[in-house]
Amino acid sequence: MLQGFKQFIMKGNVVDLAVAVVIGGAFATVIDALVNSVLMPLISVLVGTPNFDNFLAVGPEHAIKFGVLLTAIVNFLLVAAAIYFVVVMPMNVIIERRNARLAAGQPAEEEEVDAQVLLLTEIRDSLKSRG
Repeated sequence: MLQGFKQFIMKGNVVDLAVAVVIGGAFATVIDALVNSVLMPLISVLVGTPNFDNFLAVGPEHAIKFGVLLTAIVNFLLVAAAIYFVVVMPMNVIIERRNARLAAGQPAEEEEVDAQVLLLTEIRDSLKSRG
């Protein structure tokens, strides 16, 4: 059971999917900050409020907040760096070692063969030797 779980986790597509989900979530905050703190205030300056109820109302209450966007970008880069150095790089090293071992002719790891499969293999070999 644990061997199957290990194989599942070691598949590259599982790690790629996990990284994509985390990076997508972090990037969503960047886009949200861009829209809510930069683009919508610009639109608000031009037409009043972001919902266009008061068209062309310009005033000091519509502050453009580039700092919020900068914070979101820095957070995104920190999350991306953490994912890369903690998940992606170690996984790439493990995959390279496994591939090097396979290229050298060494088996990756011996899997335990089920007793029933061994028995059936022996029966098959015995029947072949009789014929």
